[in-house]
Amino acid sequence: MASPLSCRRLAPLIALAGIAFVSPAMASTARQPSPAAECIALTALKLPNTRIVSAEAVANPAQLSGSALPAGLPPFCRVVARVHDAPDSDIGIEIWLPFDNWAGVFHGTGNGGFGGVLTGGYGAMAQGLRRGYSTATTDTGTSPATPLSGDALIGHSRKWRDWGKLSTHVMTVTGKALSRAFYGRNPARSYYTGCSTGGQQGLIEALHYPADYDGILVGAPVINRTWGHAAVLWDYAAAHASPSSMLSPANLDLLNRAAIAQCGQNGFGLAGDAFIADPMSCRFDPAVLICKASESDGCLSAPQVATARAFYSGPVARDGRPRFYGWLPGSEVAGRYGWSFLQTDTNGDPQFASLFKWVFGADWNWLGFDFDRDMARVDTTLDASVNDATRGTLAAFERHGGKLIMYHGLADTLVPPGQSVDFYERQSAVLGGAKRLGESARLFLAPGMMHCAGGPGPDVLNSASGGPRVPVPGPGYDLFRALVDWREKGRAPDAVIATKYANDRLGGIELQRPICAYPRQARYTGSGSTAAASSFTCSVPARRR
Repeated sequence: MASPLSCRRLAPLIALAGIAFVSPAMASTARQPSPAAECIALTALKLPNTRIVSAEAVANPAQLSGSALPAGLPPFCRVVARVHDAPDSDIGIEIWLPFDNWAGVFHGTGNGGFGGVLTGGYGAMAQGLRRGYSTATTDTGTSPATPLSGDALIGHSRKWRDWGKLSTHVMTVTGKALSRAFYGRNPARSYYTGCSTGGQQGLIEALHYPADYDGILVGAPVINRTWGHAAVLWDYAAAHASPSSMLSPANLDLLNRAAIAQCGQNGFGLAGDAFIADPMSCRFDPAVLICKASESDGCLSAPQVATARAFYSGPVARDGRPRFYGWLPGSEVAGRYGWSFLQTDTNGDPQFASLFKWVFGADWNWLGFDFDRDMARVDTTLDASVNDATRGTLAAFERHGGKLIMYHGLADTLVPPGQSVDFYERQSAVLGGAKRLGESARLFLAPGMMHCAGGPGPDVLNSASGGPRVPVPGPGYDLFRALVDWREKGRAPDAVIATKYANDRLGGIELQRPICAYPRQARYTGSGSTAAASSFTCSVPARRR
């Protein structure tokens, strides 16, 4: 329950809200206001450029309207606010404040895609609430956009900037202020978690607002936003170049099996694994599958080989120079946002293509897009608004004492994992080497994991992402817990245990394996079950020594 100090601080607000309040000094038998009354009183709180839309007590979180929250969450105060600090800027924020046993920690969470909704952060917020944290999310200032469609932002350059850089900081400042008002004291610690767009939000915080958080956990971060969307469009255009260019699920399965057969034992990979342990060292040419005679599901036609090569290469210039990252071998499996070349948005355009309409207008047609000619205009128009994760250093975050953990699935076809590796290497060079960087930042690459989750490899390594609650056999098992232990106890995580559950996370444990801090990889010791994490140790592959 809120402290007596909180009650005294909120007395004027409770009076403004029309709720009777009697100070303990007035009568020893007087009842202090309930947490629910203190919650409602937050509607009268005055913050700069901020309107408190609602403040309500949520006694049964599982029945929260418009959500699918897990059972067993504690009661909390739910506050929705909107911040208008510039023309055409309207940033939505939602914060949950646990009534009892606040840990003194503020927890910020990320969104996905184009944002536009608050419910995108609910899964991660539920995990923060379990830990006794006050926890917040933002719609990134892009409403009425949705995670999969940003058409509503055409002509709204300020909203691009809110989405790309500003909204998470606004959420953090506002969320901490609401925590202070409700509990009567500042948060002692603050942590952030997010994946995909949420991963980008976290990197922006570390690079440009280094004092906002003590610890930041980001997965599959979109680092170069403009070229990230260009890569999705590149795949779509390659698959739709002609009626014979499309790859079917059977074709992709064929590619996957061939890639694993060629590269499955690269690094410390094992025969029998359904994924490639070290796909970055794999050189796989899909031409080995070209049909020698008649076409069938057991081979690829010449147009299909060209499509597969385009997927693996990623965007290239007309002269053959690489422009961005492509698929890694072993990532051809279906999963969360996998096969984005098959997906369209609500308007029938290629997935996440709204960004190009911001530049070229609502009537933009992907069929006329020329990567060599048109990407220069995209970058000129949008770079300063949406690409701030490509610039800046972690030096100030390091001085603040902050800890950053990044993770990325090596079978991610939506956000290429090479971005995260290059970001980490770049920061290492800027800070003077891997040893120094490792004192404040760690990178974990998960073989066989797709975008944020899913895939044939062990993919559950971060309960803060809103996934199932997993058994925790020891310290450092879970990335969020590892982050907190690192910041508060000084235990830097060398490895975490990733889990593969049977039957799409509904069954028991199928496989566990350590995910090692980059550049180390899990190596089988030679004895014990290959499904048990205890049978592996962390080593640097020969190619990286």
